[in-house]
Amino acid sequence: MIRYNWVEKLYSVLANLLMIVLCIIFVVPLILVVSISLDNIDEIYKFGYSFLPHKLTFDSYRFLFLKTNTVLNAYKITIFITALGTTMGVIFTSMTAYAISIKAFRYRKMISYFIIFTMMFSGGMVASYIFMTKYYNLGNTIWVLILPGMVNAWNIILMRTFFMSIPDTIFEAATIDGASEYRIYLTIATPLAKPAYATIALFLSLAYWNDWFKAMLYISNEKLIPLQYLLVRMLKNIEELQKAEHVMDSAQTFPSETIRMAMAVVAAGPMLFVFPFFQKYFVKGLTVGGVKG
Repeated sequence: MIRYNWVEKLYSVLANLLMIVLCIIFVVPLILVVSISLDNIDEIYKFGYSFLPHKLTFDSYRFLFLKTNTVLNAYKITIFITALGTTMGVIFTSMTAYAISIKAFRYRKMISYFIIFTMMFSGGMVASYIFMTKYYNLGNTIWVLILPGMVNAWNIILMRTFFMSIPDTIFEAATIDGASEYRIYLTIATPLAKPAYATIALFLSLAYWNDWFKAMLYISNEKLIPLQYLLVRMLKNIEELQKAEHVMDSAQTFPSETIRMAMAVVAAGPMLFVFPFFQKYFVKGLTVGGVKG
């Protein structure tokens, strides 16, 4: 018994040390990016990168938000598609998942099969592009950034499993009392499924916020470019900002490195801020949703 406790304590210490090392590995690059974004470009050229700014300055952020309308417009587009896409995605995902979780629904197995089938096979990028642009006429519109990613098969199955984990006696009692399926869904199933809702909302918001591939395929209007796609373009060619506003007199003094890092902080910052609010529901939503198949 004493030996077992000693082994258990050693395992706990090693596991904690491993987690600490992993946290350091993940946090250190983030600290370096923030430090570079707050540093002076001339000091970086002289002394190199540092975890503490050589000369604290907010010129990069001031340049992004005060001197360029391009970044602000991209930020608005990203916030809009993330908020609207996440809201609509959670609503439609939960409604579909609740429907196929009801045992009395005759076609629930068939519909579940077709949903799972889409996880294994897809029509491909060419077919999707043709449908989006030629038949749906969504090309170069804000909706092409929202509708394709609104409903995901994995999210539906995850939420369906969560609904199935709720005891049937609760729904049966509500049915006996005369409650309709819509009322059961809104007043009983939805409050009990808060962890699943938070998990799906987090998945959708991260997907919308970080998506840039759809914009590259379907968007050519500069006013509809989201933040992440603008970041990709900037990382390839920092002259995008110069071409957009012509705010710098000389390309030699353009703070390319600090601008890149400031843009990375601006792009990732909101999601890093939002995640802690979902964290208490996130683990429960995944574990409870994975109990029943």
